[in-house]
Amino acid sequence: MLDFGIWIRQKTGCRVQKLALDAGFSCPNRDGRLSAGGCTFCNNEAFNTSYCDRRKSITEQLEDGKHFFNRKKPGMKYLAYFQAYSNTYAPLPRLKALYEEALSVDNVVGIVIGTRPDCVNDEILNYLEELSHRTFVLVEYGVESCNDETLRRINRGHDFACSRKAIEGTHRRGIYTCAHIILGLPGESRGEMLRQAELVSSLPIDVLKLHQLQIIQGTAMAREYEQQPFHTFTLEEYVDLLVDYLPRLRPDIALERFVSESPSRLLIAPRWGVKPQEVTRMVMEKLHQIQID
Repeated sequence: MLDFGIWIRQKTGCRVQKLALDAGFSCPNRDGRLSAGGCTFCNNEAFNTSYCDRRKSITEQLEDGKHFFNRKKPGMKYLAYFQAYSNTYAPLPRLKALYEEALSVDNVVGIVIGTRPDCVNDEILNYLEELSHRTFVLVEYGVESCNDETLRRINRGHDFACSRKAIEGTHRRGIYTCAHIILGLPGESRGEMLRQAELVSSLPIDVLKLHQLQIIQGTAMAREYEQQPFHTFTLEEYVDLLVDYLPRLRPDIALERFVSESPSRLLIAPRWGVKPQEVTRMVMEKLHQIQID
């Protein structure tokens, strides 16, 4: 299992901190092109940071983020992380203006672009290929599940074939590529999730982000959960799943994270009462013990 911190330092040549941005994008699953309801699990408020404010310019948000982290990590370099909603969902001239503005800010050494696999095309990918020759570029795709039935249930608006096509097109252009997967989506058994580890490994990705399903207030899934509760992981169940899941992944995939923590005021379930670093410690200890045994 490749550590993301080591991988990113190798690629950028320095220690970097991602600075989340809200560039005012929308999503085809919210603006009516596909749906007006969005994915059933989605509430962007659950991961937007305090300095991430779409009323401010990209430069202002980055400067606020730099000020926030400089107190803890002086001398750090930064990646502009276009995080909120679908950050390739706009005409190319607007994308270019926003990305180039971010890269013009002092000590920003690259960009990370979070988006949907149905929100890229050849024109956008060709530009990102050109940009990747000048700076660090990582495109992060929300895959969420490899199971088409699950994707329909969560109102994702695309299938797994769409994810594979976008990821392969990005990789083919030499652009670093990340996939995001949610473990524990309703209807998926433990066996199904473990089977998906092999499908994830078949994708030409450089980086993987995993996290447990979290039921967040204000989402369609929260309403579904209230009306007919379904199982969410206990801490022990999730740790045991990861211990079986992670060894099934390609060893050259950099694992950025495998647990997430939403704000307590928004989180309905599961409420474990531990920090993500404690979950990481538990998983690594179990994996180490298995190697010894």
